[in-house]
Amino acid sequence: MITTMPKRFAICLLPVMAAPAFATEDAGLLPYRDPVVVRTGERIYADYCASCHGANLEGEENWRDRDADGYLPAPPHDPSGHTWHHPDSQLFEITKHGIEAMVGNGYRSRMGGFGDILTDREILAVLAFIKSTWPKPIISRHNELNAVADNK
Repeated sequence: MITTMPKRFAICLLPVMAAPAFATEDAGLLPYRDPVVVRTGERIYADYCASCHGANLEGEENWRDRDADGYLPAPPHDPSGHTWHHPDSQLFEITKHGIEAMVGNGYRSRMGGFGDILTDREILAVLAFIKSTWPKPIISRHNELNAVADNK
């Protein structure tokens, strides 16, 4: 079972992002409207994520089907994938600690955590870049999901 980041942890992360300004309809951790953060995230994504998740966030082919070794290929982060189905806190935890650590129960994934490679701020910037590429209806749905997750 994937756990979510405690609210007290989320509150500590926000100031690290150089005071992102969220509009009142926004929910979550990701300053996807901040062009400096988004450009930083785009650069980091290109360096650390694009080799698996695609230069255009398209993911690997047949990403829903396990390969011969039992692993799922890297999913897309564009609207065709399921990234936007998860609240920011969960996306952060998956990126920082790796999906195996989050799911547990022997779940296997080739994506390890980036917590020893990227700072929390850099992880949030990558996620903000990804979110900035989604169309407005997907962003709105994701914000609604964050609002529900934040109220748990």
